Amino acid sequence: MDLDLEFAPRDAAAHPPALAPIYRSTLLRAPRQPLLSLRSTLTEITGPIFGESELDPIDADLTRNHARDGDPIGERIILHGRVLDGDARAVPGVLVEIWQANAGGRYRHANDSFTAAIDPNFGGCGRVITDAEGRYRFRTIRPGPYPFPNRENDWRPAHIHYSVFGQGFSQRLITQSYFEGDPLIARDAILGTMPDVAARQRLVATLDMEASAPFEALAWRFDIVLRGRGASRFESVA
Repeated sequence: MDLDLEFAPRDAAAHPPALAPIYRSTLLRAPRQPLLSLRSTLTEITGPIFGESELDPIDADLTRNHARDGDPIGERIILHGRVLDGDARAVPGVLVEIWQANAGGRYRHANDSFTAAIDPNFGGCGRVITDAEGRYRFRTIRPGPYPFPNRENDWRPAHIHYSVFGQGFSQRLITQSYFEGDPLIARDAILGTMPDVAARQRLVATLDMEASAPFEALAWRFDIVLRGRGASRFESVA
């Protein structure tokens, strides 16, 4: 494998633009003035340090971490992968958080008015810290698609949101993963803000039968690459 061994600064133009008319919400929230670069202080650069002591093992199991009186509804899946740098080296000790809609396509959020029911046994969020090989692993429910007010009949494909922290709150990247074979991916207005088709494909989790749990859950793999020519695409990149 030909690795990119040189430092590659982040190419902001390769990421989704702040203003993309195809995604109507950006018309209101995109900045109208040039962004200002603020120097990070020592506190922001050096902390806080995220450790296993702040997490409970159940945090990574979304089928259990919000269950009240039964199991959540929907297809159980395993979501796993690695966090890698631009040279394909593992990045250990990274706090990875996810949030998602339930099997019906509804978030547990006061502003979500979709007609799908709220699952009382599914909270839709989890977190884990990558191990020495940069690996993360979640058990969850496959989310459903849902409509959103953009164009006349726009639907989001099934997807999962990711937040990846470095060594502090100021070192945070946000992205989404989709599911291989979903026909709604090609119709998604938000994913359509990315001009690079190959970069869109890097946001698609692939079916991983080797990591699946027989008679229980299929597995999907999604690696997160922080920099380099094969970097994952992230939101909120200035």
